[in-house]
Amino acid sequence: MAGKKGGSKVLVYVLLGLLVLGLGGFGVTNLSGSVRRIGTVGEADIDVNAYARGLQREIRAIEAELGEPVSFARARDLGVTESVLARLIATAAFDHETGQIGLSVGDEALRDEIVAMQQFRGLDGEFDREAYRFALEQAGMSESEFEEDIRAETARSFLQAAVMAGVTMPEPYIGSLIQYLGERRTVSWAVLGRGDLETGLPVPEESDLEAYHSENEDRFTVPERKRITYALLTPDMIIDTVELDEQALRDAYEARQEEFNQPERRLVERLAFSSQEAAAEAKARLESGETGFEDLVEARGLELADVDLGDVAQADLDGAGEAVFAAEVSDVVGPLPTPVGPALFRINGVLSAQETSFEEALPDLRAELAADRARRVIDSRIDAVDDLLAGGATIEDLARETELELGEIAWHEGMTDGIAAYESFRSAAAGLTAEDYPEVIQLDEGGIFAMRLDEVVPAEVQPLDEVRDAVAAGWERDQLVKALKNKVEPLVSEMENGASLADVGLEVDGDQTITRQAYQADAPAEFVNRVFAMKDGGATVIEGEGRIFVVKLKGVAPPDPENQDLQRLRDVLQQQVASSLSQDLFQLLANDIRSRAGIELDQSALNAVHANFQ
Repeated sequence: MAGKKGGSKVLVYVLLGLLVLGLGGFGVTNLSGSVRRIGTVGEADIDVNAYARGLQREIRAIEAELGEPVSFARARDLGVTESVLARLIATAAFDHETGQIGLSVGDEALRDEIVAMQQFRGLDGEFDREAYRFALEQAGMSESEFEEDIRAETARSFLQAAVMAGVTMPEPYIGSLIQYLGERRTVSWAVLGRGDLETGLPVPEESDLEAYHSENEDRFTVPERKRITYALLTPDMIIDTVELDEQALRDAYEARQEEFNQPERRLVERLAFSSQEAAAEAKARLESGETGFEDLVEARGLELADVDLGDVAQADLDGAGEAVFAAEVSDVVGPLPTPVGPALFRINGVLSAQETSFEEALPDLRAELAADRARRVIDSRIDAVDDLLAGGATIEDLARETELELGEIAWHEGMTDGIAAYESFRSAAAGLTAEDYPEVIQLDEGGIFAMRLDEVVPAEVQPLDEVRDAVAAGWERDQLVKALKNKVEPLVSEMENGASLADVGLEVDGDQTITRQAYQADAPAEFVNRVFAMKDGGATVIEGEGRIFVVKLKGVAPPDPENQDLQRLRDVLQQQVASSLSQDLFQLLANDIRSRAGIELDQSALNAVHANFQ
């Protein structure tokens, strides 16, 4: 029982935190009126305020991720309403089930949970009823509501734990996965290209190109595009108009003295000892040639990375600085006093002093300060641009009346040219519809833009005349591969009967033992999958772009029992598969409860909540 109680405490803390955080900024939201629920699952209500709080949290999370405000309409398009409702339905389903089976938390246990909460303790460390009342008041909840929420959450956690805890997968199942992932195959291959053909390739007729174009339309299809008109302003566009006074530049230079003016430094390793005698003995062994510095480090159970100080100035080394800086590269000096005890120092390099005058640093300082000033200038323009848009200004009006510049783009997924190089634009363009009003959107780099969707152009196949060169090149590659395959076909037959690549006169370009997790950078994407589809001793041809791979499977072996990575993978798979099975069991139970209890939703109540977000 103690274990269950500890687990429920965590859930209680999480619940309280979510309640307070979720309500903050939403006006301590309790929707007024007689509507108290948006639906039911069996005998359990889906609370209207819980739905509102859930929507608020999700929208805030999306805004934090995108770095810009998100309208309710956009959030709904992103599936926020469906995901929040689905979670609340699942919660209500378990509330119904705990009620049906009589699973609950007693008053005494509930009291102990609340009294133990750190949030409700006073200055003396004891439970403070006023702190309790005030916290719930801030969250817009009564004591009874909060206590019932905790009671229900704890009961749900017990039911969920009963379903999900202790699930393990049979060893034969994990063993089969490891056998599949760790099986080793030894293969050799030869790569043949244009230079391996003794004859030339045919010249394509117009009918050949037409047929190739028709059969490979996907290669010559332009994706769906959004024709977008936008107005853009970035720091680079106004940086030449930014004025900087010399004092600001000099202040920036002084603030970065350590960057522009650095003293002479040394690359140093330091090995500390427990006593002066131990350090002196180690130094004597070094000087006699009996041992090396690396040996001393290893004898202490350390690695060189553990004793590496990096680059240091003389002042960084306190009393040891003078001796270290007087030594030559590769010298070991000491024992010298340090805060961690007597130590030997090895000098690995000398870094000369770096002195950059104000005049030398001026170009960099000017560029950085001007860019920063330009970003602040743009920030100060946001409200004015917002006001223009709110007053009915078009994108073209912005370009005429402000510093924003007009542009057009036929944007599609995967495009990264021009304004599409900005992630903020790509994200906004993906969700842009013809019904959206232009609004100011900020770029991560400090600029702003507004845009309008003019037209959605469906995907279309490019006419042959526009892609004739690409079609001809593709046809030629196909003909080359076909000719190469015809050439090696009899050789592959011999290899299927036991011959090697060398036996049939092919030069070996690669010979490796691989697993299904391998990646062959210079081979076709399906190389590994094709190898593992082969029979032991077999041979095959794998097509590439204008070349072929002739592959011979030389041997098949089970997973390496000494492979530590495979052992770690086994542990990870055991955890992942058990977790997946637990989730499946949980989902099956949730589905069963919903089907037995029944779900009823009040669309008018849902609409009322949504109206508060418009």
